Amino acid sequence: MPWSDRASISLLTLALSLATATSVQAQAASADPARIAQAAHAVNDQVVGWRRDIHQHPELGQQEVRTAKLIAEQLRKLGLQPRTGIAHTGVVAVLKGGKPGPKIAIRADMDALPVTEPAGLPFASKVTAEYRGQPVGVMHACGHDAHVAILLGVATALVAQKDQLPGEVMFVFQPAEEGPPVAGAPFGARLMLDEGVFKDFKPEAVFGLHVWAGLQVGEVGYRSGPMLASADEWSLTVRGKQTHGSRPWDGVDPITVGAQILLASQSLIARQINIAATPVVLTAGQFNSGVRFNIIPDEAKLVGTLRTFDAGVREDVIARLRRTAEDYAHAAGASAELQVVNNAPATVNDPALTRRVLPSLQRAAGEDQVKESGLVTVAEDFSQFANTVPGFYFFVGSTAKGTDPAKAPINHSPNFMLDEGALEVGTKTMLQVALDYLHGP
Repeated sequence: MPWSDRASISLLTLALSLATATSVQAQAASADPARIAQAAHAVNDQVVGWRRDIHQHPELGQQEVRTAKLIAEQLRKLGLQPRTGIAHTGVVAVLKGGKPGPKIAIRADMDALPVTEPAGLPFASKVTAEYRGQPVGVMHACGHDAHVAILLGVATALVAQKDQLPGEVMFVFQPAEEGPPVAGAPFGARLMLDEGVFKDFKPEAVFGLHVWAGLQVGEVGYRSGPMLASADEWSLTVRGKQTHGSRPWDGVDPITVGAQILLASQSLIARQINIAATPVVLTAGQFNSGVRFNIIPDEAKLVGTLRTFDAGVREDVIARLRRTAEDYAHAAGASAELQVVNNAPATVNDPALTRRVLPSLQRAAGEDQVKESGLVTVAEDFSQFANTVPGFYFFVGSTAKGTDPAKAPINHSPNFMLDEGALEVGTKTMLQVALDYLHGP
């Protein structure tokens, strides 16, 4: 081979090697934990500000009008083109990187709870509203204000490196995670999917996080496979025969029958279900009947929740509860009707995706700060997204260092208190997860 040809090949090989090295260095730099920590720190003041604003102005599910407007305005400032009004108040936007690569989605929920917030914080909520016919206070007692702020921070940091970013990222701001205003109505993640949120943009993976009082700030919790329970809202109507309270034998007392069914439901779990194999929780949260002290009413209603981790176990418990209710009612001359609405299936982290993402959590938070979680009986409709594409969901500790998480008020308590140090940890870990995935294994 002529020397000139060999020289040309050598120069070409050298150029390709340099280009490859430069590309690898650029990828490593963009996903470098130190750089990601800097990016998260740089946006943290904004994240804190967004969180406090949203916390002070909470909105119940499918009523997140102000929150959605704030989100859309911030996304437009970043040069994105948000779609609004999905599932009533949902907002999504897609960031297209400057390089080819995978598609992912990151989700945050937006709604608050019908909980009255105690005074104390300078940005405490004073909002009131109506929930299912009752006047209520409104509070971000679960941390969704933090989730929105963190995702806005992640979006801001990713847009800043748009030109070097491989792939595309969909930011999903979801309404009504806590359930619909009317039991049984379509809502939240399922409704977003039904309205085509993933129709034109089908991600390879979807990610989400939740601030969690069960961990201290700096700690991150994860689990492969089932992590959070499914959530069913059940309603049991017992119909008897109204009569004077002094003459119960002239009627059929639905309160007594309802009480018998309620007690039997706990025996059902304790004696008929193998809870050593998989946890099951069956709870009644309401028992309503009657209007006067000396009238036996004709109807009683119980409302509650069922939490399971296995679809077969769920169906079995529902069948047993229905049979128990009907048999107790029949023995007393009453009738019982059970209705069950599934608000969210179990949240299951894709095992392969978990193996891929775990090192990202460890790089961002520190290996000793990443804890494997046990099964948690709370529920999350993030599971609807994770049943459509592979999903990964993790906890970000929100209890202040020095406070025992076991004694801290849990999410949904009016005394739930988020330490704002969790915000920067959440931004940093989600950025690490997203960038590592986009840049490849």
